[in-house]
Amino acid sequence: MPKEYPASPKAQQLQESKKQRLTYILVVSALCIAFYVLGAWQNTTLPKPVGNSAITRVGCDPATTQSSGSVLSFGPGSGEALDFDAHHRLTINDTDASTGLQQFPACPLNFSEYTPCEDRTRGRRFDRAMLVYRERHCPGKDEQVRCLIPAPPGYKTPFKWPKSRDYAYFNNIPHKELSIEKAVQNWIQVEGDKFRFPGGGTMFPRGADAYIDDIDKLISLSDGRIRTAVDTGCGVASWGAYLLKRNIIAMSFAPRDTHEAQVQFALERGVPAIIGVMGKHRLPYPSRAFDMAHCSRCLIPWFAHDGLYLAEVDRILRPGGYWILSGPPINWKTHYHGWERTKDDLKQEQDKIEDVARSLCWNKVVEKGDLSIWQKPKNHLECADIKKTYKIPHICKSDNPDAAWYRQMEACVTPLPEVSNQGEVAGGAVEKWPERAFIVPPRIKRGMIPGLDAKKFDEDKKLWEKRVAYYKRTIPIAENRYRNVMDMNANMGGFAASLVKHPVWVMNVVPVNSDRDTLGAIYERGFIGTYQDWCEAFSTYPRTYDLLHADNLFSIYQDRCDITDILLEMDRILRPEGTAIIRDTVDVLTKVQAITKRMRWDSRIMDHEDGPFNPEKVLMAVKTYWTAKTPEEEH
Repeated sequence: MPKEYPASPKAQQLQESKKQRLTYILVVSALCIAFYVLGAWQNTTLPKPVGNSAITRVGCDPATTQSSGSVLSFGPGSGEALDFDAHHRLTINDTDASTGLQQFPACPLNFSEYTPCEDRTRGRRFDRAMLVYRERHCPGKDEQVRCLIPAPPGYKTPFKWPKSRDYAYFNNIPHKELSIEKAVQNWIQVEGDKFRFPGGGTMFPRGADAYIDDIDKLISLSDGRIRTAVDTGCGVASWGAYLLKRNIIAMSFAPRDTHEAQVQFALERGVPAIIGVMGKHRLPYPSRAFDMAHCSRCLIPWFAHDGLYLAEVDRILRPGGYWILSGPPINWKTHYHGWERTKDDLKQEQDKIEDVARSLCWNKVVEKGDLSIWQKPKNHLECADIKKTYKIPHICKSDNPDAAWYRQMEACVTPLPEVSNQGEVAGGAVEKWPERAFIVPPRIKRGMIPGLDAKKFDEDKKLWEKRVAYYKRTIPIAENRYRNVMDMNANMGGFAASLVKHPVWVMNVVPVNSDRDTLGAIYERGFIGTYQDWCEAFSTYPRTYDLLHADNLFSIYQDRCDITDILLEMDRILRPEGTAIIRDTVDVLTKVQAITKRMRWDSRIMDHEDGPFNPEKVLMAVKTYWTAKTPEEEH
């Protein structure tokens, strides 16, 4: 056998050095893992007791605080929770004793219904022609306010759906104007400390339910083919309110005008609505979005400006969609005297509307009583022949009919996607409701949205089912606690689809700064939504949403504008004791949470549904209850 020689001292020293280096690497790795786990554990620990904060509830019956209401908890066996019960009294200190951070001050009471981009004082600077002064005009940096919009004294948590459809607390929207001005038409009535909504309207004094039944006799509203609707000039949105029981969801809009707070009343009822007007700019919706459009004495001059407004309705109507008109000039032979207009004037107006409708290649389905209904064609194969007769409006040359954010309207016919035969629906047919909510939308199936396909759609659907199940372990989604929900970065609408079985509706918002425009696909799924730039205020009144959901929204905007302003806007539109769910990286959420502490929110950063090792976290927050002081308390 070969003779073995002992290792040299130099070789032994080298071997010992390697062992020490390996030991050092193992120790450092173990410490890194240990500190990461410790950090993840700290992010899931519970907040300090609410009693230690600078926000202290007073004047509550002790029995009330022990009620079995809904609670947002952050871990088993902790005894700590965020409280969802209504506690309608609160005292506020200016500084958070636990952090030493200066809280945002409360705005004066006259800001209680502040709508930054529809401020009537600012609007007076703009042209009154075509209602430009009632369009969006957002404040500049020198006009922005950084204070918390107060709820009016005596504010109460709104009634739960479906009671909210018919009742609202007077103190929440202290305006009697509509109950007086529209008394004969049964829009709204004051009963003690509540408003009651009988369901009446200018053209449906028998009530919205009976009016909708009349429409249903002319076109079917109950077979699932019609799901999305838009109501132009909606009043208090009774038409949309009573469509809901027929599984039709309407985007109702009206301007902030002399009919004080009509959109605010709609949202207080738990009915989808948004501040908006047909002026010079396109409505903030994609092309081919709605199955049905409606105008009941909405006072829009449909024939004016070469049919500009009806051409905009044509842009947002789905192929085969319906436009319903009631009120002047329809049935003018019966109503001309009450409308205080001459027969000739009304006849000329109707003739002009009929001409514009024909020039858009629409077909008149029926006119019966006070209702007239037109239908948009399924495709434009025959439209070329019609346009030989009607030169105006011309076919649009714009290459993106979905571009709607601050884009001026055009008096032109939006071309539909090409088809191979007369029976084919341009852009693809959608399934009946509710199947369409869960089937790949035509825009995605046809590859019209870059980066999305059927596989990614199915993955997204499963992802949001998992995420909503995770949310339900923490917040009372299934307990009728929420009604008005907003998804601030909706992507494909997966969050809304996962809530279909619950008594909520979701405003799906697609930021104009997103990498891809998915709002058209969201409408094809049978949901509603709007475009929005979150560097600006949303077109709604304060305190109109129960639940806000923001998925990676702040990562999109942190380099575009100050996230403080986005959070203050969230505080403006969130109801007292409403909930916010914010998903983002832990670095972003740490900044967000620091700001929410100054906004009188109770919040906690929680782990991702996949566990503590995922770098994305979830911030759950509850806006605390507080109101403006009464005049007596001011003195």
